[in-house]
Amino acid sequence: VQLQASGGGLVQPGGSLRLSCAASGGSFGRYDMGWFRQAPGKEREFVAAIRRIGGSTYYADSVKGRFTISRDNGANTVYLQMSNLKPEDTAVYYCAANPDGILSSIRRSGDYDYWGKGTLVTVSS
Repeated sequence: VQLQASGGGLVQPGGSLRLSCAASGGSFGRYDMGWFRQAPGKEREFVAAIRRIGGSTYYADSVKGRFTISRDNGANTVYLQMSNLKPEDTAVYYCAANPDGILSSIRRSGDYDYWGKGTLVTVSS
């Protein structure tokens, strides 16, 4: 499956952005979907994930209450709505697909087989 993330940009602290990730070439509904991010000089970290069945969602503590992940299986797209953005949210955001279907792997980047190229989010005044 191929993934294409979009929607990044420059936003002021306290602002909002919605990222989209369009999937093609595979059965989107077979995958748990996740968002990860990598800030300059830091390792890639888990942001949020949504299960393929039931749509349960999971978040990093740093974004809980501010970010919302959702998916539209009919449109083969996963979204990340980001609100009350902070300068520390500045990073390249990646979407990824996990075929394992195992809850314990939902936060582990190594268990995601397919990755988009990333979209840059910059939070700055």
